[in-house]
Amino acid sequence: MPHTFDDAALTGVLGHMNDDHADDNLLIARAFSPLPDVISSEMVTFDGAAGQWRIITADGAEDVIRVPWPGGDITERREVRREIVALYDEACARLGVTPRPHA
Repeated sequence: MPHTFDDAALTGVLGHMNDDHADDNLLIARAFSPLPDVISSEMVTFDGAAGQWRIITADGAEDVIRVPWPGGDITERREVRREIVALYDEACARLGVTPRPHA
């Protein structure tokens, strides 16, 4: 059973990702979705094993994708950032996009 994060962690991370990193959400969705032509993506939840994104494709199909954390299961909020950055880097590699530097 994956670790469950509290509401404060979920609200904080999801708000940050959807408000400040909408482009990263789209990049991750395009790289990991089994559906082609993803035009919209929003991070909707996460747990200790994976993040989940709601996606919309160009033809209007909607889905939720679950993408496992590259480093394996996590249990602490600070680890979420590390794993999302790793997903972003992997998404860039899959799509042939040069990743921006991480602060």
